[in-house]
Amino acid sequence: MARYSRIEVARKMAETGMVPLFYHPDVELGKQVLKACYDGGARLMEFTARGDFAHEVFTELNKYALKELPGMIMGVGSITDAAAASFYMQLGANFIVTPSLREDIAVTCNRRKVLYSPGCGSLTEINRAEELGVEVIKLFPGSTYGPGFVKAIKGPQPWTSIMPTGGVDTSEANLRAWFSAGVTCVGMGSQLISKEILEKKDFEGLRAKVAEVLSTIKALKALE
Repeated sequence: MARYSRIEVARKMAETGMVPLFYHPDVELGKQVLKACYDGGARLMEFTARGDFAHEVFTELNKYALKELPGMIMGVGSITDAAAASFYMQLGANFIVTPSLREDIAVTCNRRKVLYSPGCGSLTEINRAEELGVEVIKLFPGSTYGPGFVKAIKGPQPWTSIMPTGGVDTSEANLRAWFSAGVTCVGMGSQLISKEILEKKDFEGLRAKVAEVLSTIKALKALE
């Protein structure tokens, strides 16, 4: 059962400006990644549930976060149906992220006041998602649309909160482009938690990178 309401999660997304995305079948490695992100200042983690028995890995990581990392908000991504969303909420997921807009998932999440962030790629989809109670829109894939799309949407709809995922990297120039366009936060996967970091188990390097990115985002948000 979720420990954080959808409003609390949305506020934390806006406050920190970044949601790391991660999946790996090794629970112990996952714990080290989670701790490195936490020590770097991240307070959200989207576990992308893509592999076999992913629910078992998420369960252990969420238990670890609840016990050892106070304030860390665990959510689940790559969800494609309401049954899976309900299942992961039973395991304690505090937010649900999907590649596309699914109305059945919106209803399931709203029933439990759990934040739902669907992947949208048009103004029509964004409007429908907001009608369904979505607080933060996932712009996916972000690389296809770019900061210009966000800026265009924010003109007539300044109330829309957008989180691009895909096409976001750790460079100051890239982050500046997105936040100048008006995003609420960014989702960042392999550009942050790279294959090289995982292979070398460079968790101190990951901690430092997370801290650096969050510092850059904080400075950019201060300019808004």
